[in-house]
Amino acid sequence: MKQKIEGLLIQAVETLIAEGVLNLDTPPVIMIERTRDAQHGDFASNLALVLAKPAKLNPRQLAEKIIAALPTNDAITKIELAGPGFINFFVNPNTQFGVIKQIHELGNSFGLSTKGAGKKVQVEFVSANPTGPLHVGHGRGAAYGSAVSDLLEAVGFEVHREYYVNDAGRQMDILATSIWLRYLEVCGELVTFPSNAYRGDYARNIALDIVNNAKDKYRRSIEVVFEQIPADEPQGGDKDEHIDALIVRMKSLLGSELYREFFQIGLETILVDIKADLIEFGVDYQQWFSERQLMDDSSVENALERLRIGNYLYEQEGATWFASSQLGDEKDRVVIRENGQYTYFASDIAYHMNKLDRGFDQIIDIWGADHHGYVPRVKAAIKALGADESKLHVLLVQFAVLYRGEERVQMSTRSGEFVTLRQLRAEVGKDAARFFYLMRRSEQHMDFDLKLATSKSNDNPVFYVQYAHARVCSVLRQLDEKGWQRNLVLGLENLEKLTEEHESSLLVVLARYPEVLERAALQYEPHQLVIYLRELAHDFHTYYNAHQFLVDDEVIRNARLSLICAVKQVLSNGLGLLSINAPESM
Repeated sequence: MKQKIEGLLIQAVETLIAEGVLNLDTPPVIMIERTRDAQHGDFASNLALVLAKPAKLNPRQLAEKIIAALPTNDAITKIELAGPGFINFFVNPNTQFGVIKQIHELGNSFGLSTKGAGKKVQVEFVSANPTGPLHVGHGRGAAYGSAVSDLLEAVGFEVHREYYVNDAGRQMDILATSIWLRYLEVCGELVTFPSNAYRGDYARNIALDIVNNAKDKYRRSIEVVFEQIPADEPQGGDKDEHIDALIVRMKSLLGSELYREFFQIGLETILVDIKADLIEFGVDYQQWFSERQLMDDSSVENALERLRIGNYLYEQEGATWFASSQLGDEKDRVVIRENGQYTYFASDIAYHMNKLDRGFDQIIDIWGADHHGYVPRVKAAIKALGADESKLHVLLVQFAVLYRGEERVQMSTRSGEFVTLRQLRAEVGKDAARFFYLMRRSEQHMDFDLKLATSKSNDNPVFYVQYAHARVCSVLRQLDEKGWQRNLVLGLENLEKLTEEHESSLLVVLARYPEVLERAALQYEPHQLVIYLRELAHDFHTYYNAHQFLVDDEVIRNARLSLICAVKQVLSNGLGLLSINAPESM
């Protein structure tokens, strides 16, 4: 209906242009919203307020002219001028029944659109360092990123989902050293384990696998290093210097080939685990992009050369700096350290250059909220590379805070004291985890209530929505048990029999689904779809409790079945876009 009203307004604008009332260089953006109060109609537009200035008319005067120029349409029973110049549209109630027919006709495709057709979008999300299992904090970014991707695809965009694997930095060296130290322990040597190494059980398990599958060269090498155990961590000293010294010692004692094997075993083991975890969570990617690739193919070097040609690099105190403050950042940033090593930021510049060179119309980076200060420097880099920084959209996600009763669960990858995403799934299930993660705006703080997520009650929002779908399926099973046939044609031909207030409310909510889906996609806000599904479920449960569906009157029975089956279809469509199951029984 919004599209139909938009078409009428476009025709009215064209008429006023032809009459000389309007003189526009570009087509106007027509905003149409549902009214909050039925007394003001079903839809409202602020078009007269937007065009009043170029028309050099009072908004109410222009609104009167727009209304007079609107073509007649049977779907609209009344048009009113309201307030400072709003145009309110009253929809013919009988046209609302058309949404039921449309839902039955389109099925799984109902709500989909081609709004983004012809546009390529790259969405990069999660991208957690492969230094340990995914924890519940990463889970929110995973749910959000995959939902944003799926919603964009639902409205016609070509979406490329990507995970950026940080496999070339210091943290990976710390992981390799942590595994090496655990390997020493497993082989019987007493080792003082650094406080800022990766202390989780997963590092020990990788070391055990290496021992169990060790080749002779590992055993021979370990005999050499047994006599050169790292010194104790200094008390109150520089712990970073200590772990860096251990990395140097490991590389020296093992040699480059054996060190690389430890490094690679740790990386591949954890990556396999992360990939499996995400697939089980309903998340898949078109590409896992390696940071090391940027080093190996000289992408980082080439990106910095482009900045150098643009006079955005300079040398100071032995380091190479990017003059990002000239382009909106609060200060300049180091891209090559005094020791000649590239910084993480240098790799990120090259990665974003790679994204731009691949021809995406939009680039969406989904980061943890603690990275908000990183946004201006990346935008500055894109500008310095000669690209349009408006192509980049950075969406921030607050980590979820997990509680067990009144006690907050602490999470630290280094200490190993964290709840993994896999453990969360085992406790509350994939559906509840994803639904809870998506209930609020991504940038809002979130406390994850484990007790509520596992409860089978109407207070549990995911249970409440899924139960609505299961209830419709239950009605259809009861229909079969009675030996009655569902007559879809009869139901659709007699939708005017649906005169109850609960039925009218459901019709309005069902008609809103395509609008909600498009808005949730274009605004990167999956929570809008979650809110909608809860509203639809609430209206259905209220209807279910107030009326019988399997009545003796065959006409009314089939009309109501057509309505509730439309509810079932929309619930299934919406949940499916969130990668949440629509169960047939609960």
